[in-house]
Amino acid sequence: MRKLLIFIICMFVSGVANAVPAVVDYIFDGDTFSAGVKLDADVEITVRVRLINVDTPEMNGKCMAEKVMAQNARDLLGVLIPRGTVVELENIKDDKYLGRINANVILPDGRDVGRVMIDSGLARPYSGGKRAPWCK
Repeated sequence: MRKLLIFIICMFVSGVANAVPAVVDYIFDGDTFSAGVKLDADVEITVRVRLINVDTPEMNGKCMAEKVMAQNARDLLGVLIPRGTVVELENIKDDKYLGRINANVILPDGRDVGRVMIDSGLARPYSGGKRAPWCK
C-alpha cells in the first residue's frame, strides 16, 4: 500500500519526468481513455488519461457536426491505441477531475498521439481556459 501512495503522490501531484508504460483499456472519447499502470509485480491501477494540450469535440456536442466529429475522433483514437496497446505516458500532470491525469501519450513507434490527432484535423491544440466552440 505504501508503494501505491508514493507512486500516486509522485505521479499525480508533481508529474513524472520519465515515461511510464501503460496498457490501454477503454477509449472514452477523442482525447480520453483508461489504462492500466503497473506499479509493482503485483500492483496495478487503472487511471483515466486525457491527452495533454489537446481538445477534441464532445460526444454530447451542441450540434450534429460536433457529435459526428467527436465520434470520428473517438474512432481514430481507437485505431491509434486499441485495447491492449502499450503506450508511454510522459509529462504526467494532475487533472481537474479526480482519478484522471493529463499526459503526452507516445505510441510504440515514437509518435505523439496528441500530435497525430491534431494533424488529422479531429483535434486542436489546447492550453487551458475556455475552449473554442466546435459548432459554427
